Amino acid sequence: MNKTKLMFALLASLVLGACSSDDSEDAAYTVTEVTEAPVWQMDWTNNQARPNWTQPAAIYENWTTMMVQIEKTLQPYASQQDLMAIFINDELRGLASPAVVVDSEESSSTKYLMKVWGNEKGTETVKVTLKYYSQQLQHIFSLSDNIRLDADVTTGIKGDFIPEFTLGSAKYPVVKAINISTISDIIAVAKLQPATGDTFAAFVADECRGIGSGNTLMLYGREVGESATLKYYQAATGKLYTFENALHIK
Repeated sequence: MNKTKLMFALLASLVLGACSSDDSEDAAYTVTEVTEAPVWQMDWTNNQARPNWTQPAAIYENWTTMMVQIEKTLQPYASQQDLMAIFINDELRGLASPAVVVDSEESSSTKYLMKVWGNEKGTETVKVTLKYYSQQLQHIFSLSDNIRLDADVTTGIKGDFIPEFTLGSAKYPVVKAINISTISDIIAVAKLQPATGDTFAAFVADECRGIGSGNTLMLYGREVGESATLKYYQAATGKLYTFENALHIK
């Protein structure tokens, strides 16, 4: 199984919608002075039951080894009760639990080592789905794509394999990338320009739906058609700007 193919194919399957010009429409805003920078955090908890996945029988011609590392966002919630599974054409072909916790002087990471079984040949295109169940969050994250498999090639052993499971959330199935130019257009109404130290986030009602990182805001939606409020903190002045319904999930 080709490591590079699987890693990029899984992530490429989640094609994010292009930013719409509707996101740059003028929006009403309010300004609040705050004593410290806001700390925004998304709530990834869900209400999904623990899946009854079981180890597949060793009845296949081929197998390969896969090591999956949990991404930084979900790392704080990782536990020994979590499950990692891979499906090929909707058939369970590999299961890992408990996790392997790797500690270093700088950080601690959680990885799942599994044997993936199969009869497929490298010329066949199959549907591959990687699923991660977080016991603490009660949440099943899933990434899928149609790819070709190569036997006897390891994944995530010589180099890190860190799928972005937050892009395959059951709680937020609609994901949209909002780039910094769109944010700039929105805050320009208040005569603001993005600056070092500024932070921003999206909210639907009181629920945080995305936190700005660098030049991108990942907007997470429960369904198409939702509108979100943009909150923008200007570090230089200590002011929090709130732009009502400035972002749209389409």
